[in-house]
Amino acid sequence: MNFRTILILGALSAFGPLAIDFYLPAFPAMALAFGTDDQHVQMTLAAYFLGLSIGQLAYGPVADRFGRRIPLLTGVGLFTAASLACAFAPNLEWLIGARFIQALGGCAGMVIARAVVSDKCDAVGSAKVFSQLMLVMGLAPILAPMLGGLLVNTTGWQSIFLVLTFFSALVGLAVALGLPESMPAHVPRQPLSGALRQYGRLLADPVFLGHALTGGIAIAGMFAYIAGSPFVFIKLYGVPPEHFGWLFGANAAGFILVAQVNARMLAKRGPAFLLSRTVWIYVGAGLALLAVASMHTAKLWPLLIPLFICISSLGCILPNASACAMNGQGARAGSASALLGCLQFSVAAGAAALVGVLHDGSAVPMAMVISLCGIMVVSVAMLTRRLQKARALLQAQV
Repeated sequence: MNFRTILILGALSAFGPLAIDFYLPAFPAMALAFGTDDQHVQMTLAAYFLGLSIGQLAYGPVADRFGRRIPLLTGVGLFTAASLACAFAPNLEWLIGARFIQALGGCAGMVIARAVVSDKCDAVGSAKVFSQLMLVMGLAPILAPMLGGLLVNTTGWQSIFLVLTFFSALVGLAVALGLPESMPAHVPRQPLSGALRQYGRLLADPVFLGHALTGGIAIAGMFAYIAGSPFVFIKLYGVPPEHFGWLFGANAAGFILVAQVNARMLAKRGPAFLLSRTVWIYVGAGLALLAVASMHTAKLWPLLIPLFICISSLGCILPNASACAMNGQGARAGSASALLGCLQFSVAAGAAALVGVLHDGSAVPMAMVISLCGIMVVSVAMLTRRLQKARALLQAQV
């Protein structure tokens, strides 16, 4: 896969992180503008999450029926129009609706980018490309809030959505001019009437489901960290808000570094092998994190070490789990990508909510959810590995 294609897919993968992280610093300004509070403004985030869940399931079958370009261009266009509507929202209700539509458009890039990689690459090649795309996932949480805060303070919260409008329009132009149809001509187009049946077959495939859940539960641990770290770092351990970004960025840097190392290691070891080894690092660091948190240490640094290892290991787990799940999907790559994203996002959102439910004024709830995710990741990954080996043995005999 050439650099231009990877660059376009990276930009498409950035839609989700940008639309979430970019406007978080604008919550107080938006609450003031609409005469409400931060809790009501958070409904715009909930609307976006809802749109992501619904939209991913819709784009998969459409991409398998009409190819990758048409639904991708449609989704990017929808995201662009909705971003502009967000910028000129006259009230909060309008903004909530526009955010929902924005998510319906934005998730096209998330779903179809994975399908394009599956169209063009084998399992090892897919894992390498996914590792490179992890760079976007790692950089977005660092850069987006910083840039969003700068825009809010200088030009107002509306400018954030205007930047998103310009960015998505630029990406749409890049897709139109530089991303040809990747679905092979010989692959049969799947009818939309069979979408539910296709999803049923994927859910009945234990190897696909196992890899999808391995990645989803691992992402759930990251969501638990994102949900719990502001309280733990700032309120519990007194880290100044202006320094929070440095701690958050250090973990993101570890994530990015491991993802790039993973891409190089794939030349010697396949994604399934690396995945089966890295999950043990994740669970070990998660349990160490829980042990330290349970001691209620007065210093923050003992928590930071296992937390850094946990988040960094995801740079290997996530691309390899995605590559293994998407491997060999062929004509149903769009549906597989959609179901993969929906499953992962649903599990991850539940973990973030669980951190809030278990909140007790300490770091234990965050550490508990992360360690629980680690135990579940290892269990599912090992079971899936055995099922995968059994399937390969059976196919060799046939």
